[in-house]
Amino acid sequence: MFRVTWWTTNALLAVFFVSLIYSAGWEYSVRQYLRGFSDAVVPASASPEQKVELILGWMRNGAPRTNAVNIADLSVRDPEDTLNYRQLLAVCGTATNAFLNLARSAGLEGRRLLLLEPDRTAKHVVAEVLLGNRWVIVDPTYRVIMRDARGEMLTRQELKNPEIFAKAISAIPGYPSSYDYTSYAHVRIARLPMQGLGLRRALEWAYPGWDEAFDWSLLLERESFFVLMLSGIATLVFLLLRALLGWYADRRLKIPRFHFREHLIRAAATFFSTPEIER
Repeated sequence: MFRVTWWTTNALLAVFFVSLIYSAGWEYSVRQYLRGFSDAVVPASASPEQKVELILGWMRNGAPRTNAVNIADLSVRDPEDTLNYRQLLAVCGTATNAFLNLARSAGLEGRRLLLLEPDRTAKHVVAEVLLGNRWVIVDPTYRVIMRDARGEMLTRQELKNPEIFAKAISAIPGYPSSYDYTSYAHVRIARLPMQGLGLRRALEWAYPGWDEAFDWSLLLERESFFVLMLSGIATLVFLLLRALLGWYADRRLKIPRFHFREHLIRAAATFFSTPEIER
């Protein structure tokens, strides 16, 4: 039983290690693609607010986008798709995904924000961008920064005020009044099976503000980064499990096993040592 567990652990460790290397290369290539894309859209000398406006301007009036014959063939978590297909740039989730990917590559700090119905289903997705030490609301679907009557950028806390919200959307043609800020979240636990089994309440109790402590947007909306993180965590878990099994075999079961490190050190010592010449 122990040998089956040992070899299964080693096999899975090898699989996840290969996956880690592959996903690291995948994520690197995605970042390089986004860097080149953002360099073409956003000048490095632009101010943070100008960068946001330039990205929104590209989304509004950029080069003609491709129309996918079958939208089901597109990946909603692949920046190369969300940035280049008209259908995805017209949907709030993928439009926000495209905006955030370009914003990060342009040196901006941003995250997604889900606007929720009373039953905590998502009705709209927007972005929050850190500008002037304030997380202001950007709506990539409508290509606007949310502003008040004086032109000041607004935060989600300010938009919770019905009067401020009504004045802000009055300047945006066709903006639904139902997209209010009564309820929102950065991560929607309700998407998990069985409504997350109360996971949000448990997380709030154990770590208040957990949903703002990490850039969940990158993890949940960029496939290459998700696979990289998953592979890294799995590799670490199986490394620790392998070390635990090795300790158990050596100390408790007294089973002789192949020690790769010892053999590697012995082989290196033999390779680099000066050979003895027999006379």
